[in-house]
Amino acid sequence: MRNWDVIIIGGGIIGLSLSLELRRRGASVLVVERGEPGREASYAAGGMLVDCSFETPAALQPLATASARMYPEFVHELELESGIKVDLRDQGAIVLPPPEHPHESSGLVPGKVIPASLAELEPALWETNRPAFYLKECSVDPRALTAAALKTAKRRDVDFSSGDAVIAVNQADGRVGGVTTTKTKFHASNVVNCAGAWSGQIAPYAFPTRPVKGQMLCLIARSRRLLKHVIRSPEVYMIPRSDGRIIVGTTVEEAGYDKRTDITTIRRLHRAAIALVPELRNAKILEDWAGLRPGTPDALPILGATTTPGYYVATGHFRDGILLAPITAYLMAQLIQEENPSHDLTPFSPTRFPN
Repeated sequence: MRNWDVIIIGGGIIGLSLSLELRRRGASVLVVERGEPGREASYAAGGMLVDCSFETPAALQPLATASARMYPEFVHELELESGIKVDLRDQGAIVLPPPEHPHESSGLVPGKVIPASLAELEPALWETNRPAFYLKECSVDPRALTAAALKTAKRRDVDFSSGDAVIAVNQADGRVGGVTTTKTKFHASNVVNCAGAWSGQIAPYAFPTRPVKGQMLCLIARSRRLLKHVIRSPEVYMIPRSDGRIIVGTTVEEAGYDKRTDITTIRRLHRAAIALVPELRNAKILEDWAGLRPGTPDALPILGATTTPGYYVATGHFRDGILLAPITAYLMAQLIQEENPSHDLTPFSPTRFPN
């Protein structure tokens, strides 16, 4: 009977990153994914690596900053091992505050001005005399990132079971003994719940994660150099990729597990993008989609050990799953291997929620 050191429930970027860190440390790992690895929230994400924002809770800021600093090495390692170009871009972001509040912007304070005129930085913008701020942030292609992490995990001999949902974490002699899926059982002395929006559906603990829907679309511009920076405004954000694609998003909807897109919403996002960059009316719409981010009641992730020895949780990252993947993997691997985590995980403890 096969027995792993660690079973990871969920094959998104959080679970994949953790599997890589655990394999680096010599642990045998099985990833059990209810669908296809990397095809849920990670696949649907925009990929902005925003490590300083008013939307980031204060308790989460140290992890966000630490994870952003880990990204260049994280991406380099994945690209080297997988051969997949992840498209990590470091041109920064231009933030356009509301016209009625020109000194307010997402995560910025007055004084963080753009390093040149807006017309010089982004000539495709319609209003180049509009107040703007500049952020030294990066972006990444989440689909390429996840594909690279998956290929690297397989190269490092991480085992996978796909298309079979975990329904319960098993206990034996007062600690974890493995998991039960809809089809079978797997055995391990440690289990980590990285199931995202589905984390609360796995017995015996009902973690209060919920799906938060986000709709997006992808345009392909005639010129690969139409936009250089990420553009963020109150109405819409645009994330350029190096191949000419421009990701446009997003919504925040409480819609249960409904991943259908709504044509009215997609058209609204499209119009908002064109209003900022008129040339986008000549761009083609490649696709639109919706993803389900894992939200929590206090907008903080759930990271740490449960009251059951050997059972850990790394979920509830909401809009920051891509950003927080490297630091989450590092800290959870420390915890699982009984090291003192290099960051305080107390604010994110699973025990803060009653079960």
